[in-house]
Amino acid sequence: MKHIQVICPGFAADCLETLEEIKQQNRGIFLKAGGEKFEYIPALNDQSAHIDLLQQLVAENIL
Repeated sequence: MKHIQVICPGFAADCLETLEEIKQQNRGIFLKAGGEKFEYIPALNDQSAHIDLLQQLVAENIL
């Protein structure tokens, strides 16, 4: 495997674990093992579509 795209679906926002361990450490391991392209796909974080979805889920299930 030469090219990989990585996501962390268990995290709604990037944190130290995803940025340090996944994005940096695992990138180094992958490249050292012969990989050529490591692409980290960031969490949704504070993107407006993510906030809108969370608001909609709360409104439908709690309010």
